Amino acid sequence: MDTAATGLTFRDAADADVDVLVALIESAYRGDASRAGWTTEADILQGQRTDAEGVLAVIKSPDSRLLTVERDGVVIACCQLEHRGEYAYFGMFAVSPRQQGTGLGKVIIAEAERAAREAWGVREMHMTVISVREDLIAWYERRGYRRTGRMTPFPYGDERFGIPQRPDLQFELLVKELV
Repeated sequence: MDTAATGLTFRDAADADVDVLVALIESAYRGDASRAGWTTEADILQGQRTDAEGVLAVIKSPDSRLLTVERDGVVIACCQLEHRGEYAYFGMFAVSPRQQGTGLGKVIIAEAERAAREAWGVREMHMTVISVREDLIAWYERRGYRRTGRMTPFPYGDERFGIPQRPDLQFELLVKELV
């Protein structure tokens, strides 16, 4: 039995979850608290990762779901699924730093892929990852995602996405066939 999956509840986020989800996402990626896990971006980006408006927009979008993961009534992870025609987009993935490294991420991404296939009949999942995040990209590759080499620029100057600490940030598109 997969102990990482024990006692998990998956549900769509509600408006009342916004503050908890913003705190979770921030804790997984930014600031000193994020260093407790391995997904931290604290050395490449400062400032915020998201805000209440961004999280609420995902919750309210008719083509999007913010899958929320709880254990014992506590939100410990989340991810965005967005229907984009022929494929689904996977984003806003955050696991509580204290829960990272336990296999929970694998369980969540597998459930997200299943949910996207079932809900929308899509055959591919797309995501973008900051290209200098080699450890994170390698983790996704082990889950079956492939690098495409297709890059989009980081939104320098828009502090809603953080304050870059280096000049070479860009996003790489990763794709996985869902069969």
